[in-house]
Amino acid sequence: MQLSIISFLVHAFIAWRLIPALGEFTWLQIGVALLVMISAICLQLGLNRWRSRRRQQGRRHEIAMAAAFVAMGFLSSLLVLTLLRDVALAGLWIASQLGLAISMAVFATWSALAVPAAATLMTVWGLINARRTARVVAVDVPIANLPASLHGFTIAQISDIHVGPTIKGDYLQSIVGAVNRLQADMVAVTGDLVDGSVAQLRAHVAPLGGLTSRHGTYFVTGNHEYYSGVTAWVAELRRLGVNVLLNEHVVLQHNDGALVIAGVTDHGGHHFDESHRSDPAAAIATAPDHVVRILLAHQPRSAAAALQAGFQLQLSGHTHGGQFWPWNLFVRLQQPFTAGLHRLQSLWVYTSRGTGYWGPPKRFGAPSEITHLRLVPAIP
Repeated sequence: MQLSIISFLVHAFIAWRLIPALGEFTWLQIGVALLVMISAICLQLGLNRWRSRRRQQGRRHEIAMAAAFVAMGFLSSLLVLTLLRDVALAGLWIASQLGLAISMAVFATWSALAVPAAATLMTVWGLINARRTARVVAVDVPIANLPASLHGFTIAQISDIHVGPTIKGDYLQSIVGAVNRLQADMVAVTGDLVDGSVAQLRAHVAPLGGLTSRHGTYFVTGNHEYYSGVTAWVAELRRLGVNVLLNEHVVLQHNDGALVIAGVTDHGGHHFDESHRSDPAAAIATAPDHVVRILLAHQPRSAAAALQAGFQLQLSGHTHGGQFWPWNLFVRLQQPFTAGLHRLQSLWVYTSRGTGYWGPPKRFGAPSEITHLRLVPAIP
């Protein structure tokens, strides 16, 4: 009920701020009103489906949820742009009071039309970006004192796919195909694979078992695994042949050398199960000394503990790179890194923008990615 009231009030506010400003353009007033009404109806329909808790409702349910998530993304852009328009109008009013010759009426009219037009374009473009298979991003990571046997060692990283209401098995299968074509030395899946239970999504996650690489696939839990039944998902992924690392490590023998791949549970895993408290130091305990150590950690904020534990590289996700503007500007309020390769003293941290999306099928200003990382020797 509260979500419905909030949705109604937000849509009403937007209509109040935009429609009267269109003046005598009656057909434009009707068009903008319809656009806002359709958004409100789609979002309400999805909220009703979500509240019903009946997750297995076939094609109709999937269409309703997809429409609701698209409407949610549209509403986000529409509200942000409406507020920015109001800020601009306030600035113009102040300028006019200072004696500047400014036509407030002209700006008010055309900006009222520009806001829904821009929100629509952002939503459509974001939908196209979200639904296409993520592109491959190549990243070289310079490692100090990298043994010759590990020069060029490659990792294919995928993260934050969120198989669930709008992402199904065919979407994941296309990702698996793209990863396999990279012929990487190993595959890292850094959490938030699912949004739903094993019973609901087993068939849709099955393509993950088709990932191929020289040393196999390694997975760490994200926060959404805990919302979805982490114990059952750990068992299911292991059944598919995926190596799940819960504050533990493996030693990979590569050519004539070795490297350690460790994985920690999600940074907030202990809120669901105390035995899943994230611990980079425990993950590396008993590992051999003087070898390259790589940590898989869903959230970038594990980096400080990873640095203390002696890792050279941390691979993370979680942020989605903000997923779509302007939320990418606020990620740093909760995480130390938003996206890309960063340095924390002697530790490299790579944060993936994610390979899928969560909630609204919208990627605007933060495209999804399949990351192809390559270890290279650092230049002295």
